Amino acid sequence: MMLLTPDQRAALRANAIAHRDAMQHGGSEPDPAPVVKLFNPVGAATWLATELDADGDTLFGLADLGFGCPELGGFSLTEIEALRLPFGLAVERDLCFETALPLSVWADAARRAGSISAAEPTLRAAERARPSTELPPPEEGGG
Repeated sequence: MMLLTPDQRAALRANAIAHRDAMQHGGSEPDPAPVVKLFNPVGAATWLATELDADGDTLFGLADLGFGCPELGGFSLTEIEALRLPFGLAVERDLCFETALPLSVWADAARRAGSISAAEPTLRAAERARPSTELPPPEEGGG
């Protein structure tokens, strides 16, 4: 499985560029929502990435290796892709992952819960409870 789609690569690069620009011009540090979730299908490791450096390999985000202390930092896409797991498996991308919550919220919740996976149900419930900014569908029959 390709761990990053072209659209995800573009979004991750855009976040990295926005972060660099904000730091160079004295702006506030951006806090984007994670773009992609990678996970070990037979273990506890999970990564949420928000940025991709110009080298095309170094991701920034929240890394949870299953030791009870998720950390913000950089990690190598090449190294994650190279991991060979039992039963011929490899690290996978969560195809259904979407979030509007910023990385800082994920990091805080994951640290409190001890893992990204343990924090995810609470964060999903919080997202569902947020008021929608979308317009309701039009009523049938027009009027």
